[in-house]
Amino acid sequence: MNDRRKHLGLAIGAHSANIPRSMNMNMKLAITLSAFGLLLAGFPAAAQDAPPPNNWDISKVDVSKLPPAADKQDLTFDKDIAPLFKASCVRCHSGQRPKRNLRLDTLEGVLKGGQQGKMVIPGDSKNSLLVAAAARIDDKIAMPPKPRGRGGPGGPGGGPPPGGPPGGPDAGPGGGPGGPGGGPGGPGRGGPPPKPLTADEVGLIRAWIDQGAK
Repeated sequence: MNDRRKHLGLAIGAHSANIPRSMNMNMKLAITLSAFGLLLAGFPAAAQDAPPPNNWDISKVDVSKLPPAADKQDLTFDKDIAPLFKASCVRCHSGQRPKRNLRLDTLEGVLKGGQQGKMVIPGDSKNSLLVAAAARIDDKIAMPPKPRGRGGPGGPGGGPPPGGPPGGPDAGPGGGPGGPGGGPGGPGRGGPPPKPLTADEVGLIRAWIDQGAK
């Protein structure tokens, strides 16, 4: 960006130097501003709208591994989905500083999404990132994250695996026991590690999304 500004300044300066001295000051100023506007128009505006480099990509996930949607009808967030998230997700995805800026304790937060963009596409559970993450069919996006360690208990690098006590598999960035970013029990939250959702619970979330995520 600094190189672009440097080149922009040189170009405008060179253009101004070629303006005949016989022109009055207002005319010179108008020509210089016009040149500046044309040069600015050449900068790619799309760069400002580019997604963050760490955005999850559902097209790279094998969604054929997803559990099937449940048959239950008339599902609502408050009645059927919130209790699932409360048991497994909201310890890290709630409050003023939720992990990945994603809140799962309210319907508004779920539909808004977070750092990775929209997590739910109402009517399309197969392409909703939240479903793929909750199903843990891809280690890179699994929620809660799968434990990763150099050795099992009693082996090289043994002891409780990352994600087990202390800490938690859904610990956030920043360093500390139980994975980057957590202290005991996760990022500032005590208690046992979050339990992953079961296949049946993921199927219930799928059915809720397919029914419009209301």
